[in-house]
Amino acid sequence: MMYNKYPLSEIVDIISGGTPKKSVKEYWENGTIPWLSIKDFNNDNRRVYDSSDYITELGLENSSANLLEKGDVILSARGTVGEVAQLARRMAFNQSCFGLRANDKYTTNEYIYYWLKHNISYLKNNTHGSVFDTINRKTFENLYVELPTKQYQNEVTEILTRLDDKIELNKQITDNLEEIASTLFNHWFVDFEFPNEDSEPYKSSGGEMVESELGLIPKGWEVASLYDIADYINGTSFKKNEVNEFEGIPIIKIVEIKNGYSKSTSFYNGTTNKAKKYYLRKRDILFSWSGNPETSIDIFIWSKEQGILNQHIFKVEPYDYSKSYIYFLLKNFKSVFMDIASNKQTTGLGHVTVADLKRLKTPIPNEEILSEFIKISDVIIEKIFNNMQEIETLQSLRDSLLPKLLSGEIRVPLDEEGVVS
Repeated sequence: MMYNKYPLSEIVDIISGGTPKKSVKEYWENGTIPWLSIKDFNNDNRRVYDSSDYITELGLENSSANLLEKGDVILSARGTVGEVAQLARRMAFNQSCFGLRANDKYTTNEYIYYWLKHNISYLKNNTHGSVFDTINRKTFENLYVELPTKQYQNEVTEILTRLDDKIELNKQITDNLEEIASTLFNHWFVDFEFPNEDSEPYKSSGGEMVESELGLIPKGWEVASLYDIADYINGTSFKKNEVNEFEGIPIIKIVEIKNGYSKSTSFYNGTTNKAKKYYLRKRDILFSWSGNPETSIDIFIWSKEQGILNQHIFKVEPYDYSKSYIYFLLKNFKSVFMDIASNKQTTGLGHVTVADLKRLKTPIPNEEILSEFIKISDVIIEKIFNNMQEIETLQSLRDSLLPKLLSGEIRVPLDEEGVVS
């Protein structure tokens, strides 16, 4: 197959971002234009749908911010360099990113997105700056892209986008399942509207309530601290001589929980004896308790084959309760955990401590109601787990196909009419 070589700057339009003055409230207050920063697409998702911040039309007009169109590529250029996504709708963005729009004479936004995903190390090797790695406009002149024919590019991106679309759909299904379970949890254990013996909502049907340190709770229920219902095992630290770059047991940090293994994952070489409690098994509950409250404080299900836990993450082992109940209970406290971490933030980081877990109390349902909830939540948690497993399989397939398709090592299978089969 013939490939033509071009500087990246020749085959894409490079669009700079900007930030309206924060001191002018008219640029931000009641804004309707999504304004992206790296925190909005620092993940494995192909598309970015929304942003944490919004600006007004006035803010857009009175700053160097520009609008990107649906399908344009966004690339982080400063700080965390090389995160890349495609826009799911029109958005503005800050000056720490570049927008890239393919020149359709040569290529497509989809192909540029996948080319960048595969060539992150090449990109990072061409960064500038003595203190922080930075991509500037000159960088794009020094990056060379070997392009096959437009037809072959479209065939490659059709396969890869099908995989990414299925991954995205599975993530949406997982989010919906979590929302269903969380809604049920709140209805039963916060509003106390679990079904009574007549299948009517308990509290609004006149179910008996009694005083407790948390206020009125259903008769027969108890109050316990979050610390009383599970063992919270903090991860361990690793010395330099215990760590390998490419082989061993993956060391699980927050980034591995959120996005899976990556080129930045380090490995424990087993040269010392780490306690068994630090090793992970499928379906373990993990609680990232330290970091940026908005992006790091969360509760996860572990779904991979191997792992050993780093510091700043609890492995949560319930004492006498179902894992699914504990999982959704802790999820219900997520906003509380984030508030605690935000109030303790130093240098951008916050944390939740054992003392906090001892202080936070929750009503514990009687055995009959708990058993009824677990029947439902166990099914939901298993569906979520299986969905996560399928996502990982699809991601692995996509990541293994990506370089081989781009290089032409594997040719796209076509049917008799020239359509991807």
